[in-house]
Amino acid sequence: MTIHTPDRAAAVVTVADAIRTRQRFVLSSHARPDGDAIGSQLAMAFALDHLGKHVTLVNRDPVPGPLRPFPGTDRIVVADHVDEVFDAAIIMECSSLDRTGVTGFDRSLVINIDHHQGNTGYGAVNWFDQGAAACAEMVFDVIVALGVPLTPAIATHLYVGILTDTGSFHYSAISPKTFDIARQLVEAGVDPTSVARTVFDSNTLGRLKLFGAVLSGIELEHDGRLAVMRVDHAMTAAAGGTYEDTEGLINLPLTVREIRASAFFKELGPTEFRVSLRSKGAIDVAAVARQFGGGGHKNAAGCSVPGTYAEARRAVIAAVGPAIAAGLAQEPDQPRQTA
Repeated sequence: MTIHTPDRAAAVVTVADAIRTRQRFVLSSHARPDGDAIGSQLAMAFALDHLGKHVTLVNRDPVPGPLRPFPGTDRIVVADHVDEVFDAAIIMECSSLDRTGVTGFDRSLVINIDHHQGNTGYGAVNWFDQGAAACAEMVFDVIVALGVPLTPAIATHLYVGILTDTGSFHYSAISPKTFDIARQLVEAGVDPTSVARTVFDSNTLGRLKLFGAVLSGIELEHDGRLAVMRVDHAMTAAAGGTYEDTEGLINLPLTVREIRASAFFKELGPTEFRVSLRSKGAIDVAAVARQFGGGGHKNAAGCSVPGTYAEARRAVIAAVGPAIAAGLAQEPDQPRQTA
């Protein structure tokens, strides 16, 4: 069964009913989880705990360092497969099942809750809403429909999901509903200042040095509209950091008024790069990512690109050019780079 918005009310009822009638759940999200992935999972887990359900959480990769202080993160098992068959697998924030990086979920009834463009409808129950600012918005609706109170732990994880997936309330999918949910979460006990400090102000010296090393090599393309950055294993080791320490770095070039998009290349191997893409306004980087088998949101997406750095860079820059041109055509008065 697939539920599309604007049938949001029907979707929430369908997902909530599928949860009520089952007892044993496994929860997961995408590989290399971010704040929305972890926040959505743990908010749902605490809600299911309240209902007396049996809950297991499995992710392909560990919880990012800045998110580990939040309650329940130690419950997440890191694995690339599950052998057990559950009553249902709730997969959140994944446009396709293989985005989890974990095999075996398809042996259980799959409930797919997602807000990414191009969701493949891989579940027995599918609800995807491209208009949601974060998957956590959708999880909020399900939790309310289940009659579970917004405890401080549940509210905190939902807030983490919304805060991080909106780029600290920067991205275009934000709606009045986003702020209304945030209001309810704060009323339920979330401390916005504490959450923001935990997520954004937990740097190590290695992270700070790595930021400096990457930013010092920034290059501009497409008339100064595109910022290009890269990191490799040697740079990371020299700074005393890890790839995990680069989280959030891609957004910094967008603080420059003239820069409309950024591309960040992370070396996975000599001939493979993970490319993160960000943009402002009408520039659709998700369309660019899909050309390379990736995906995401209009203003935040990613993909893996084969080849040497020079080859991967050339291919991505060529693909981003038309997206910038199309976006700027809808924003004709944007300033040009002059220096």
